[in-house]
Amino acid sequence: MSSGSFDGVNLPIIGIAAEYPAFNHDPSVLDRIIKLHYPESASLDKVRMINKYTGIEYRSSILTEDHPLMFREISPNISEISAEFSSKGVPLAVAAARKALQEAQTSVSEITHIVSTTCTNSANPGFDHLVIKELGLTQPVEKVLLHGVGCSGGLASLRTAANLALGHTARGLPARVLVIALEICSLLIRSELDSIFEQDEVRIGVTLFSDCGSSLVLSNGLGHHTTEPVYELLSWDHRLIPETEQDLRFDVVLSPQVPKLTCGSLRPSFDALIGSLPNLPPSYKKPADFDWALHPGGALILSGVEKEMKLTPEHMRASYDIYINHGNSSSTSVLAVLSRLRDKDMDGYSPGKKVKDYVVSAAFGPGITVETCMLKRNLNRAVRTSQTSGDMTPPETESEGSRSEIDDSDSEFNISTEVADCKFYSESSTMKEDSNECRQVTRPDKLASEQETYSQMPIASSAHNSVSDNLNVLIDSLDIVDLD
Repeated sequence: MSSGSFDGVNLPIIGIAAEYPAFNHDPSVLDRIIKLHYPESASLDKVRMINKYTGIEYRSSILTEDHPLMFREISPNISEISAEFSSKGVPLAVAAARKALQEAQTSVSEITHIVSTTCTNSANPGFDHLVIKELGLTQPVEKVLLHGVGCSGGLASLRTAANLALGHTARGLPARVLVIALEICSLLIRSELDSIFEQDEVRIGVTLFSDCGSSLVLSNGLGHHTTEPVYELLSWDHRLIPETEQDLRFDVVLSPQVPKLTCGSLRPSFDALIGSLPNLPPSYKKPADFDWALHPGGALILSGVEKEMKLTPEHMRASYDIYINHGNSSSTSVLAVLSRLRDKDMDGYSPGKKVKDYVVSAAFGPGITVETCMLKRNLNRAVRTSQTSGDMTPPETESEGSRSEIDDSDSEFNISTEVADCKFYSESSTMKEDSNECRQVTRPDKLASEQETYSQMPIASSAHNSVSDNLNVLIDSLDIVDLD
């Protein structure tokens, strides 16, 4: 285990962004690929069944639904996969980096370090070399490419960036560290399906994974040009669960212990974060006192963390949003969740309509590795277009004492007219029974006679939890488990 907490040392995240590709695949795409290219198989039948119960509406992909690499008779080879990763994947990383740099008000010439991660490409030189070239960096920069860390890579990269920045602080030098995560999982679907069929072994990564590039800029606060933070990195914790190497591996064959191991290990990591920050406000002690940015590894992980840490879906609203609308993009997802959490429409789903000043972020990776960190939000930087008026207004935090005073019309974001614009709403979240805890709203672009109802956040999460329960029963019967 290693932890970091440094009172009085500035480690602000001054820009953060995610870039998803243009194409979104619903579960039927995978089903078509399996039926078209593979004979009857007990393992593939189980994969198809699980595919219906993940709770994911769409998975983002660089490939069209009928792309030849997915639908030709022979699966793509490693050279073809690498070429597509470079030509279609790297631009996602470049776009995310440019967005983060723009928000950070930082030019590429100010970057001192680059920390990158991927688990879906092993080219030499690494993809970071291509990103650096495309961004136009000409000055010498220290660069690190993390491999073998899987879904924990986003936070592992942030932790590495923090230590590099602190090294410059100790030398009295400015640091601007560009963190880049890129995962193109869709290129591996056919080879994974081949393995499932040939080895008659159920692997569920093909039902969860998607494509994304994400990036952030971490500063040490030194230099003539400083930017107000989006988040302040306060502390972090990294630990390995002993004797779990075989429970979570590259080949996405997972033991039934994974949800129990990962969720059970989160509490001691959280306690370590709290213990490293004695100056936290007294109102921030229990897990439910914080907002959470959890890597959306799968339905069982999300619901398992809720139960283990005594949270509500509202605490993890951005994680659910990313999971439902984009799937699990491995190392990139947790950074996408942190970026999404800042959006104005997410505030309306916060517990008690109160946005928390402090955020716990967590991700699990192979090993099994647990990465967590504590962040403080700067809501003055988190300005987003208001859903109702189009005005640029910063959300207010719980510490400002204003959330409980918001009137109903504001807190509901005029749901009678604006619900269709919020990506969290999904047709699968329709409620068929009344609930005293949640409200139903009618989507305005549907005919009144249809009375098609769409849920607010609590209902969407309830429907998602129902999916999680169904998936739990299904997976128990198949002797497999959900992913990290």
